Amino acid sequence: MEVVHLLRAATVELALHSARFASRNGMHPTDVRALIALMDASRAGEEMTAGRLGTALGLNSAGTTALVDRLERAGHARRVRDPRDRRKVVIEVAERAVELGWSFFGPLIEQTVELLQGYDEREVAAIKGFLAGVRDAAAAEG
Repeated sequence: MEVVHLLRAATVELALHSARFASRNGMHPTDVRALIALMDASRAGEEMTAGRLGTALGLNSAGTTALVDRLERAGHARRVRDPRDRRKVVIEVAERAVELGWSFFGPLIEQTVELLQGYDEREVAAIKGFLAGVRDAAAAEG
């Protein structure tokens, strides 16, 4: 149970860290989660429509529209029409948001990477497997 308690404590600290970022930048915590989803989609080479973003965040259509409007007004995201299908609109994260996030979360990311360098390949694989399993278990509860 000690590992479970440590994971819970780490989760709480990460949530507080994210909330500080949101507060310092005049954002709602959902805005931060949306930016993370947009960056993850971009990194994976996947398009993120408003509908897909809303589903990922558990928002209805009106809430998703309000969220994307907020992000767009703040310069954190933009709506882009698909050149192949002009009816389709993709939401993209703005470079400004990526830079803002890196300036705040960068030190934590660097410390995390440094910690992982102390583990061998097999241990890192075990850590990845454990974290993926916890993520999947939490997602299944939703």
